[in-house]
Amino acid sequence: MRHQKLLSAEENIQRALDALFTALGPVETIRFLTLPRRRRLESVRRHRKWQAALDRKEFFEQVFGTREQRQKQE
Repeated sequence: MRHQKLLSAEENIQRALDALFTALGPVETIRFLTLPRRRRLESVRRHRKWQAALDRKEFFEQVFGTREQRQKQE
């Protein structure tokens, strides 16, 4: 297995910016970096929809197992 040295945060950022500038040019790089980010509301709505459709008992059995399975492990 090869060992790799992790880059410092500053060097990582600089390399990323260099790659963007090379690929996009200065104007498009700045435009890309200043694009508005999506709001997290969509993911919250999706999560709430998932929770509403969730069968709590079945979910807990999948995550934690049934009582019988837990008792066998003890």
